[in-house]
Amino acid sequence: MNVYFDNAATTQIHPEVIDEMCTVMKEDYGNPSSIHGPGRKARSIIETSRKKIASLFNVSPGEIFFTSGGTEADNMAIWQAVNDLGVKNVITSKIEHHAVLHTAEELAKRDKIKLHFVNLLPNGHVDLNHLKELVTNMSDTLVTLMHGNNEIGNLLDLEATSVICKEGNAIFHSDTVQTMGHYHIDLEKTPLDIFNCSAHKFHGPKGVGFIYLNGDIPLKPLIYGGAQERNMRGGTENIYGIVGLAKALELAYDDMEAHQKHVLGLKNYMIQQLEKEVNDVHFNGDAKGESLYTVLNLCLPQTDKAEMLLYLLDMHGIACSAGSACSSGTNIGSHVLRAIGSDMERPSIRFSFSRFNTKEEVDHTVNVLKEIFN
Repeated sequence: MNVYFDNAATTQIHPEVIDEMCTVMKEDYGNPSSIHGPGRKARSIIETSRKKIASLFNVSPGEIFFTSGGTEADNMAIWQAVNDLGVKNVITSKIEHHAVLHTAEELAKRDKIKLHFVNLLPNGHVDLNHLKELVTNMSDTLVTLMHGNNEIGNLLDLEATSVICKEGNAIFHSDTVQTMGHYHIDLEKTPLDIFNCSAHKFHGPKGVGFIYLNGDIPLKPLIYGGAQERNMRGGTENIYGIVGLAKALELAYDDMEAHQKHVLGLKNYMIQQLEKEVNDVHFNGDAKGESLYTVLNLCLPQTDKAEMLLYLLDMHGIACSAGSACSSGTNIGSHVLRAIGSDMERPSIRFSFSRFNTKEEVDHTVNVLKEIFN
């Protein structure tokens, strides 16, 4: 049996997304910036996709800008907030994706900002009381905190965080790459200044995403060289990717509750089976609480097979990822697990699920782990 449990890294493209993209590839090859018929048709396809996406979040189409994915969008949000909005202080956490963490660290190294880290609670959640204290006692501030952690799955309370930022006159950017297409994000109910998306996390194509910029946030481009995206991102638009992104997001929203129920059922079932069948298994983060239903990070007993664990699973047809690297001397391990105080001497694995996974795949995986560790 082949099992793909690495959906937090990337997901398989939905067949309907492939069909939609192939149709455009075959029929609509015009450059969206050209004024002739084929160009105008390509432009119309992009703008239709933009409107579809904007409608899902109750925002204006003019606030959605297409990018190459989440990393570019994170860089644009943070760099340009500093360059264009006079941000002098950036508040983030030590468990952010490196697209955020490394960008903020680079700005601090260049003496463009002061970098502040919000405290983390013992279960890995952001300490919102400490965040409020930080925001209250500084000005010219950008808060950049991810909605759902890609390694341990912990969820940030977006509404409470947005209130803290609004009261403290701070700009709030959230990397929503892991939660996009899995949770409803309604900007009328939860006001965010900036958030971003990457299509391949919810059964869309790689190499395309978007950034949402509140219309009151006057950022300038990160990438120059053309008037595309209303002068906000130079470069010919990835029309096929944009169509795939819009279709994937539309499919995700069509029956989101059913998908949530199915995938959460798989996660809870795996937790139950692991606790029943594998000795001394623990879970990193808040696995049974405020956590992504798509992600489960487990900490397993020490074993001389630790360095071979992913290889052994792969040999049994199971694709997943390491929550922390083995102590091979070539990798210091997961910065997320280190930051929340996990036992770095024990091997950790991240399993991440999608609508296409089954209970039979969970059973197979648990049986393999049982053979390895018991």
